[in-house]
Amino acid sequence: MGEYSKALSSYERAFDIYKKALPPNHPDLASSYGNIGNVYAEIGEYSKALSSYERALEIRKIALPPNHPDLATSYGNIGNVYAEIGEYSKALSSYERSLEIKKIALPPNHPSLASSYNNIGSVYDNMGEYSKAFG
Repeated sequence: MGEYSKALSSYERAFDIYKKALPPNHPDLASSYGNIGNVYAEIGEYSKALSSYERALEIRKIALPPNHPDLATSYGNIGNVYAEIGEYSKALSSYERSLEIKKIALPPNHPSLASSYNNIGSVYDNMGEYSKAFG
């Protein structure tokens, strides 16, 4: 197991500095929320992870253009949490939104697109919708 408590402590210190130094909807704050969410997701604290990821998304929606790749990252992170807790319809919705953004923002052969298709397929597989998982 990693040094999650140390990672979380460092990310929270960074967040505190950013919060004092930056405007309230600065993209670096969103990144901090995302990093904190990643640690919570790794240790299975999914409600805290989801809260952090949703806050990151809120900031990114305000601070960034509508098809910025960081928005896709936020939707993907949220989808990951929903998939982990078995809320597959919510996971699918988040993954599909992430994919929509990536299709616009990234080149057609970007590995991140493959990741999105894999996430969507995995959710369909978990839902027992095998034809959609492999179609």
